Parts: sequence; C-alpha cells; structure tokens
Amino acid sequence: MKLNPTQAPLYGDCVLTVSLTEQSELEDDAVFYLLFAGSTLKHLASARKVDSATLETVTPGHDCCEQVKVLLFASKKGLSFIVAQEDFEFIKDEAYESAQFLASSVGNQQALLFAKFFLNKSRSSSRDAAVLDKKITLAFRHLRLPSGWNILGESPSLTDGPGQETLMHFAARLGLCALSKFLLEQPGGRTSLAISNSEGATPVTLALERGFVKLHHLLTEYEIFFFYFIMA
Repeated sequence: MKLNPTQAPLYGDCVLTVSLTEQSELEDDAVFYLLFAGSTLKHLASARKVDSATLETVTPGHDCCEQVKVLLFASKKGLSFIVAQEDFEFIKDEAYESAQFLASSVGNQQALLFAKFFLNKSRSSSRDAAVLDKKITLAFRHLRLPSGWNILGESPSLTDGPGQETLMHFAARLGLCALSKFLLEQPGGRTSLAISNSEGATPVTLALERGFVKLHHLLTEYEIFFFYFIMA
C-alpha cells in the first residue's frame, strides 16, 4: 500500500490517496475504512473507492507531531479484516505555525505587523489568498487556546484608548474572510470592530479601502448587530 501524500498538517483536511499493489484488488461489495493509530489518539476515516486499486479519504486532525500507523480495513458480510498498513506523519506546516504565532501575538503591535508583511509576501494571487485563509482558519480551530484567551490580548476593552492593531485588523488587511469570521466568534472579536489602529482605521474601513467587498459586507453586518445590541 502506498499513501500520497505521506504527511499532513496537524489540522488535517488533506486529501489522501491510497494505492494498493498490483496483486491486490478492491472488492466491489466491501466497505473500506482507514484507522490512523497514534501514540495517544486513534482516528477512523471512511474511504471512497476511486478504481479497482485506489481509494481516497480526507485526513483527520491529530493532537501532536508524530509518525502514526495507517491500517486499511475492509468490511464484508459483517466481518472486518486488515488489507494493508503503512506509516504516515503529522507535521506543523507554515499555516499552523503562523496561527500559533498570531495567537501568541495578540496585543503585540510589532509582531502583528511583521506577520502581515510575511504572509502577504507568501501569496501571489487571489487563489493563494483563499488557500491561505482556509488553512490558517483550520489551524486556528485546531489550536488549544489558553483559558481566557482574547483577540485583544490583556486589554479586552480598548475602544476609548490609543490606537491598536488587533488580530481583526490583521485579517482585514489581508482579506481573510474565513479567519475574520472565526475571530468574530472569539472573545473580543466583535469589540475589535470598533477599535481604530494608529492610522485611525477600523477593520471595517481597512476591508473597504483594500477592495475586499465580501469581507467588508461581513464585518459591516456584525458591526451593525453589535452596536444595536449595545444600544438596546
């Protein structure tokens, strides 16, 4: 059995192709599934038959960087048996490390500006931006954020204070719609919509200035709802 690719990021969501040897053939009336067996966690994933010797699945998320065993099972007439097994590795990719860095940098102006510059240089098209947005958001959802974590850092209410660059500003600058929606669901997310940075811009105005129409519409809807709730 061969796996392609042979590794996936910790947050998973990677299409995995399973190819059997020429001597093996997938039976039409059997159901196939994969067991990812790690040191502390096991994940069971269904597998879709592509042809007589190929299966596809989507990798699960895992709890740590390590090499795991992937066992291919076939189930037929109430009986399950192992068809093949192979090694597979879970790793931290650029998106996961970026999410870790951003999560630990709330309230750190220089770190957020550096991250903006670095990630902006790593994309070259709108498709790259969409892929980056999806991966970083998946990575954020997979992170174990500390208790009391707030996207505004240690100062959860800064609407009347000096300008501050927040994680929401960061997402708005790069047009990261999925990440923005995730951040809006976190403590401090909606409050951040009213915060201006050192240039006097809120996340909403940043999205508008950079032509991210979909993101601007999303943030505006949340902004209107938030202020209506505050005034009610």
